[in-house]
Amino acid sequence: MAFVITENCIKCKFTDCVDVCPVDCFHEGPNFLVIDPDECIDCTLCEPECPANAIYAEDEVPEDQQQFIALNAELAKVWPSITEVKDAMPDADDWNGKPGKLELLEK
Repeated sequence: MAFVITENCIKCKFTDCVDVCPVDCFHEGPNFLVIDPDECIDCTLCEPECPANAIYAEDEVPEDQQQFIALNAELAKVWPSITEVKDAMPDADDWNGKPGKLELLEK
């Protein structure tokens, strides 16, 4: 089982989670991060590090966020790997916690 990044990461893209990942399974897009389910070893280290509370174990992803399981797998195949902490999006704190951001995802 893998961990999944969900909607609240969109337009925030905090990278605290990247720093603790022992297998470098994170991938970066323009305004969102994803976890490669084939690389994730289910170590649980990333989940508590996410300031946006956007990371869930695959079997605990909220019902209204289920589409992010497939989205993480799809985008991890095309987005580059990220292995170092970077600054969050400039207005990340303004977007943190706002619902309905899926349409703002930049691929």
